[in-house]
Amino acid sequence: MLRGHFLLTSGRHSDVYFEKFRILEQPAVLSTLCSELCVRFSDIRFDFVAGPTTGGIIIAFEIARQLGLSAIYVESEHGVKTLRRGRTIPEGARVMIVDDVLTTGTSLVETRQAIETAGGRPCAYGVLIDRSADDLRLDLPLQSAFKVKAQSYAADEVPEWLAAIPVTKPGTRTTA
Repeated sequence: MLRGHFLLTSGRHSDVYFEKFRILEQPAVLSTLCSELCVRFSDIRFDFVAGPTTGGIIIAFEIARQLGLSAIYVESEHGVKTLRRGRTIPEGARVMIVDDVLTTGTSLVETRQAIETAGGRPCAYGVLIDRSADDLRLDLPLQSAFKVKAQSYAADEVPEWLAAIPVTKPGTRTTA
């Protein structure tokens, strides 16, 4: 967990940033966190586990491995999340959607749309770290391995104390 002034991949600003790659670089730690998500979803049957590039596909792989399922990797093509490389999903297949860090839910929703477009049936969301606001509505069950309170601000709502700190833009998504 880093402190400073960060422009998050969601386009929001925060004084807290989770460098998820420090977790993804440690297979034993990642496996333990993914195992926690598997336990939290033990009452739901899935056919596949899907995750968006970049971090989400590593998590999808590990959860699918632990559950004995196949993973689906959702990638961007022309700015839209989609299944690529000839990947298909059987109509109505039950899919768990996973990702690394949840702030606004954009990546989860875009991944859900890609799964639905391909004929799959999203059934739940799982994330390693949930830093979202309490009022986030995603319309599917959501579980996290770790929930943390971390304030984020729209660009026009950044408080003066945070604006006084030089901004750093970590992450992989291009913000608008």
